[in-house]
Amino acid sequence: MMPKKAERKPWELFFIGLLYSSIALLLVGFIFAKDSVLGQYGGILIVAITSLCCWPFLYYIIRLEEGKDVEITEEGVLVGEHWKALKALLWLFLGLVIGFSIWYSVLPGQNSNNFNAQVEVFCSINSPNNYNSCLADRGISTGAATAFGSFLGIFANNVYVLIFTLIFSLALGAGAIFILVWNASVIGAAVGMFARSQLVNLPCGLWRYLIHGMPEIAAYFLAALAGGIVSVAVIRRDMDGERKWSILQDALVLVIIALVVLVLAALMEVFLTPTLVKLC
Repeated sequence: MMPKKAERKPWELFFIGLLYSSIALLLVGFIFAKDSVLGQYGGILIVAITSLCCWPFLYYIIRLEEGKDVEITEEGVLVGEHWKALKALLWLFLGLVIGFSIWYSVLPGQNSNNFNAQVEVFCSINSPNNYNSCLADRGISTGAATAFGSFLGIFANNVYVLIFTLIFSLALGAGAIFILVWNASVIGAAVGMFARSQLVNLPCGLWRYLIHGMPEIAAYFLAALAGGIVSVAVIRRDMDGERKWSILQDALVLVIIALVVLVLAALMEVFLTPTLVKLC
C-alpha cells in the first residue's frame, strides 16, 4: 500500500498487519521450524520476516514525512501531517498484535516454540522469581505495578527503548521497524497466553495490554519518524539547505511529544491498567 493512500485510509493497514504476521508465522512454521538449528530461533525469525515485509512501507512513509518538512513551514501544520502517518502506523501495529495473538492462541502447544523468545521475555518481566515454571507451563502473571518506584522503573525502561529506536532510525532510516515488530510480537504472545484456554478471552487480553501499550508504541513510532526524517534528509541532501534547522526542530518536537506520551503511558500502566484489568 502506498503511504499517501495509507494516510487517507489508515484502517486498511490493520489488515496488512494481519497478513504480514500470518505470512511470517506460516513461513516459520512450515519451513524453518523443521530445521534442527533454525527451529530453535522461531521467535526471532518471525520478527525478522515480518520486519522485512513492513520495512518498505515504513521507509516510504518516512520519505513522505520528510518531504512535508521541506514543503511546510508551520510547525503546527507539520505535527498535524505527522499525525496522519502515526495513525497509519498504529493501525499496522494493531494488526500485527492481533495477528500474533490469534496465531499463538490457536496453534498447537508444540508449535508455540515459534514464540519462544517472546515467552522468555514475558516470563523474565512478569515472573522473575518463577522463571522456569513460567516457561514450563506458559502461565501468565499480571505483575501489576502499584508504587511510584514502579512508575520510575517503567518510565526509565521505556525511555531506554525510545532512545534505542531513535538511534536505529538515525543510523538506518527505517531500521527501527525491527524493534517495533518485536514489541508487537511480545504483546501478541502475552495476549495469546491469556487467551490460550478460550479464544473468547482474546478481547480481554488485548484490553489488558493495549490500554497502556498503544501509547507506548505511539511514542516509539514518533521517535522512529523523528530519526527517520533526519536520516532521509541527510541522504537527500536537504540538510545542506536552509531547511536544515526546521527539519531538526521538527524532529525535536516529535521526540518531546514522544517523551510526554511515555510519561502518560507509564502512569496508565501503574495506576489505571490494574483497576481496569479487574473488570475482565
